[in-house]
Amino acid sequence: MSRDKNILKSLGAETRYPDDYAPEVLEVFENQHQENDYWVRFNCPEFTTLCPITGQPDFAEIRISYIPDVKMVESKSLKLYLFSFRSHGDFHEDCVNTIMKDLVKLMEPRYIEVTGFFTPRGGISIFPYANWGRPGTKWEEFAAKRLLEHE
Repeated sequence: MSRDKNILKSLGAETRYPDDYAPEVLEVFENQHQENDYWVRFNCPEFTTLCPITGQPDFAEIRISYIPDVKMVESKSLKLYLFSFRSHGDFHEDCVNTIMKDLVKLMEPRYIEVTGFFTPRGGISIFPYANWGRPGTKWEEFAAKRLLEHE
């Protein structure tokens, strides 16, 4: 990959928000520090989705933390992707796992974790957590340890 500014479609373009779940809007660019292990964290405090049963809106902060390898997710495309859940019906746990799986498929990171801090509805808050580490590496072991130690 080169300096990616010529291939990124969302960045600098007119913003067009998807009508429904749209993983195809996600874009990547090359990690310029592949020799380093380091964290990248996104806090998305205005995530919304719909209850698949009642159609009622659900609100959450989504936190995405990952250790990149070759590819990194471009933040505006991530914003558009997360916005695409707004008119989509999924349970909280499904949203978190779908986001994680889509980002694993897109970036092939060394490690990733996604947490949803959903606001209470009916007096109950739900905080689903999912993680993944590249199989056959220290990151697979790290993922297992993080999951076992997760609060």
